[in-house]
Amino acid sequence: MGMPDNGWMMMASFRRDRSVVKERLKAGTVRRIAGYARPYIRELVLFLALNAVAAVIVVANPLLLKTIIDHGIVPHRTGVVITLASAVAGLALVEALIGLGQRWYSARIGEGLIYDLRTQVFDHVQRMPVAFFMRAQTGSLVSRLNSDVIGAQRALTTTLSSVVSNVISLILVLVTMLVLSWQVTLIALVLLPIFIFPAKWVGRRLQKISREQMQLDAEMSSLMTERFNVAGAMLAKLYGRPEEESAGFADRARRVRDIGVTSAMYGRVFFTALTLVASLATAMVYGVGGSLVVDGSFQLGTLVALATLLTRMYGPLTALSNVHVDVMTALVSFDRVFEVLDLKPMIDEKPDARPLPERFSASPRPDDPAASAGSADDLDLLVADDAPAIEFDDVVFSYPAAAEVSLASLESIARTDTAPSREVLHGVSFRAAPGTMTALVGPSGAGKTTITQLVSRLYDVTEGVVRIGGQDVRDTTLESLRGTVGVVTQDAHLFHDSIRANLAYARPDATDEELAEALRAAQIWELVESMPDGLDTVVGDRGYRLSGGEKQRLAIARLLLKAPSVVVLDEATAHLDSESEAAVQRALRTALAGRTSIVIAHRLSTIREADQILVIEDGRVAERGRHDELLAGGGLYSELYHTQFARQEVPDAVH
Repeated sequence: MGMPDNGWMMMASFRRDRSVVKERLKAGTVRRIAGYARPYIRELVLFLALNAVAAVIVVANPLLLKTIIDHGIVPHRTGVVITLASAVAGLALVEALIGLGQRWYSARIGEGLIYDLRTQVFDHVQRMPVAFFMRAQTGSLVSRLNSDVIGAQRALTTTLSSVVSNVISLILVLVTMLVLSWQVTLIALVLLPIFIFPAKWVGRRLQKISREQMQLDAEMSSLMTERFNVAGAMLAKLYGRPEEESAGFADRARRVRDIGVTSAMYGRVFFTALTLVASLATAMVYGVGGSLVVDGSFQLGTLVALATLLTRMYGPLTALSNVHVDVMTALVSFDRVFEVLDLKPMIDEKPDARPLPERFSASPRPDDPAASAGSADDLDLLVADDAPAIEFDDVVFSYPAAAEVSLASLESIARTDTAPSREVLHGVSFRAAPGTMTALVGPSGAGKTTITQLVSRLYDVTEGVVRIGGQDVRDTTLESLRGTVGVVTQDAHLFHDSIRANLAYARPDATDEELAEALRAAQIWELVESMPDGLDTVVGDRGYRLSGGEKQRLAIARLLLKAPSVVVLDEATAHLDSESEAAVQRALRTALAGRTSIVIAHRLSTIREADQILVIEDGRVAERGRHDELLAGGGLYSELYHTQFARQEVPDAVH
């Protein structure tokens, strides 16, 4: 006789890490899981009912075989044999249909649950602050949406159905066997420990091997990810040694290969042991039962039924002996998903949040006569109707501690910075009047970027208030804030998609004419137009198919297309050569006209044109005024001017 049908599933069960049973689940985890199962309760009931019927068929088949032999074959009654054989065939058809039904409902429930969890986790993670993404490892987040979500759905499909069907099958099989012959049943049960104890030993070895295998796979995948990434590949080309790189990868791949062979052999040992015990048990049943049949103690059909039932007893018994590991594995996967969902976003919208006034929102005017002109100077059709003031009122800020924004389990190394972060801004107060430019200058690390991040509410102030148009940004709807404030950073990010898709991210409903107009204003339309695919040109991973200046100009075009009434430039022209910078500054002069802007300045041309200059030092506004005033004051600005700005040439076109 062969091994039980679910032998491979049991082997997978024994491979699972038993340390999972030591995990402490949060209170209410099971209740929350039930909440996710509630939309699928009808499918779940039908699924479990089909599992129960399938378990009954497990016993019905051997009993039909017994009846065929005892009441058909032995007494030579052909009609009975044909009738019961037809019944066996019909039962096989029913079993096949039940199998299809089980798979349908299992897929419906499992894939539906995966969809629910994935979309909920993705939506939740999207709402997390930037600080969360600065700490969390991307691979760990992806694992929560893949491995843990799939592991969680198994709690309602594989694990639950396995427990139900195995319990019903085991009860029915044992009762039937005891009724047919309690002596043979006891003999069969005596052999069970001979399998269970070696199987658990092999299982422990498989767990260690599986953990090592996953670690080696992760290391190999990490190496490939780093080397195949555009930046990593470029670094390897410039500084790497190809022979050593290949040797290092070959070493990791060799270890994966070797442990794969070891894992396969342990798996075969498990499989062989299960098959061997089932065969030994069958031999004993035929030996003892055959003697009883010869002695006339019971019929031949009973012996065949017992032997058949025996092969269907070891599977459920061994599976249920490890069911606590399976159940806890599934529950822990749910718990890991809930861990992410329970992490509250630090930047959240208040229930009574109010949108910023519509006059601050960009409103494209296609009927504007300038719409057909297509020049940078005519880009006022994309300017908001009004520009708000920006106010910082005694702002104090400290970056959030690790425990406030992230989970230790999402970080690649053990968290060491448990102390609260130091204060970065100390009582910063200033007002940027509507439609004016405020330039931030100061040494590196002074707090300039932090100030700009508070305007767009990437972080919330620790104390004080940041207002736009007289309204606290914390009381503002996030949608209206995003529509009002536009940002171009020093390192412009582009998705691995077409130029059209990257621009349309700012305004999905933009027409090709509006895209072209924004590109002209950013001084890059001629380049895009000359490309074979034009707007459909794919920019590559992080935009690496373009130069730094080209990426920056596309980012500025995206800003122009969004047409915010507040603009934040974080050294947006830092990557440009002198020719590109002159072109982009002509575009920015138009883009900033009529808008309130805060610019981290590194060019003298920008500083000279600023309506006010804030000199930031150690998180404070050390000086403020216009260029000539501050230069005459002889303070920090004067020092910065003579060390950084004085040697710069002023481009013909400025902001």
